[in-house]
Amino acid sequence: MADWKMICNIEDIPKLGSRVVKSAEGEIAVFRTSSDEVFALRDKCPHKGGPLSQGIVHGTQVTCPLHSWKLHLDSGEVVAPDVGCVRRYPTRVDGNAVFLEI
Repeated sequence: MADWKMICNIEDIPKLGSRVVKSAEGEIAVFRTSSDEVFALRDKCPHKGGPLSQGIVHGTQVTCPLHSWKLHLDSGEVVAPDVGCVRRYPTRVDGNAVFLEI
């Protein structure tokens, strides 16, 4: 059974930005796109461990601030030609509340 936790209001996440949530598994970056879609990924780039939460959000991707690797927010997969992935966490928005499945 899913364990959904309310983490913030959507306005607490800047458009084209992120917010970090701490969990027992480590830090999770919660992203908001320009169209108010919300995605969550482990806050650690698979390349060199850079903080994805400090990256640039564009469309449904984020670019790592360290070495410009791009990752798909909806899957956690790295954009080719690079290879790798990070854990993705399911999110949902109910009204203004953002929920994260942990």
